[in-house]
Amino acid sequence: MSDTALSLGSEAGAFAGAARRSSGRVSDFFALLKPRVVSLVVFSGFAGLYAAPGEIHPFLAAVAVLCIAVNAGAAGAINMWYERDIDAVMQRTRSRPLPRGRVTPQDALAFGVVLSLLSVMLMGLALNWTAAALLALANAFYVFVYTIWLKRRTPQNIVIGGAAGAFPPMIGWAAVTGGVDLQSIALFALIFFWTPPHFWALALYREIDYAKAKVPMLPVVAGPAATKRQILLYSLILAPLGLMPALLGTAGVVYALVALVMGLGFVGLALRVQRDPGERAPRQLFGYSILYLFVLFGLLIIDRAPGLLGGGEPYRMAAAWIVGG
Repeated sequence: MSDTALSLGSEAGAFAGAARRSSGRVSDFFALLKPRVVSLVVFSGFAGLYAAPGEIHPFLAAVAVLCIAVNAGAAGAINMWYERDIDAVMQRTRSRPLPRGRVTPQDALAFGVVLSLLSVMLMGLALNWTAAALLALANAFYVFVYTIWLKRRTPQNIVIGGAAGAFPPMIGWAAVTGGVDLQSIALFALIFFWTPPHFWALALYREIDYAKAKVPMLPVVAGPAATKRQILLYSLILAPLGLMPALLGTAGVVYALVALVMGLGFVGLALRVQRDPGERAPRQLFGYSILYLFVLFGLLIIDRAPGLLGGGEPYRMAAAWIVGG
C-alpha cells in the first residue's frame, strides 16, 4: 500500500473518530434537555393550544410548541447544572452527562441560559407577549423556586415547585387566545394536583436514593406512612379536578366519562399504596399517573378534532344553565 493511501486512510479514520466524538457530544447536550420529561410537557402544551378557542396558523402553532419544548429542556439543563452534585450520588441520575464528565458545568449552564432566552424571545415575537411571559415564569419558577430554593430545603418542594410543570397547557392556551381564563387555569390545576402523588409514588421506592443525596423528599422526612396519606389526599382532590374541562366546556361527554373512570382508578391505586407494603403498589401508581395525564390531555386534543367526539358546547351550555339557576 502506498504512502498516499496510508495517509488517506489515516485521515479518514481521524475524520470518522471526530465525527463519532461530535455525535456523542450532541447526544450529551440533548440528554441535558431531559427529553422524556419534555415529551410530557410538549404534549400538555400542545393540548392546551389545540383545545383553546380561536384560530392559529399551523406554522405559528408549531413555533409555539417548539418554544415550549426548548424552554422546558433549557430549564432541565440548568437544573442538571445546579444538581450535578446530588445527581452523582443518586443511582437514577448518576449516568447523566455532568456527573460522567461528558459536559462541563460552564457549557451546561450557558446552554440552558441561551436556550431559555431565545425561546422566550421567539414566543413573544412570533405569538404574543402573554404566552412569552408565562413561558419565562415557568422557567424561572422551575430554576429559582423549585431547583435552587425549595428542593433541598423542604419536603413540600414538589407541591410548590410542581407549579412549573403545570404551566405548559396555560402557555399553549395563551399562544392562541393571548390571555388566561378559567378554562386554562383548570388545566393548570389538573397538572398541579397531579404532580405530588406522581412524584411521591416515585419517591416511595427511590427513598434510599433521596436519603443518600440528602434531598428532603416527603418519605425521607415524614416516613412512608405519612407520604401514603398525602398521596391519597391529593388523589381525592385530583379525581374531581379531572372532570373540570368537561364542566367548563373545554371537552365533551366522552372525555368526562373517561376522566371519571381514570380518576376513580387513580384513587383506587392510591388506596392500594396505602394498604400494601413494598415497592409494587407505588411503582404501579407512578406508571398509571403518567398514563392518566397522557389519556386526559390526549382526549382534549381528540375532542376538538372535527367530527370525532362532538366538542364541549352542550356541556358549556349546561354548566351555564346550572350556574344561572
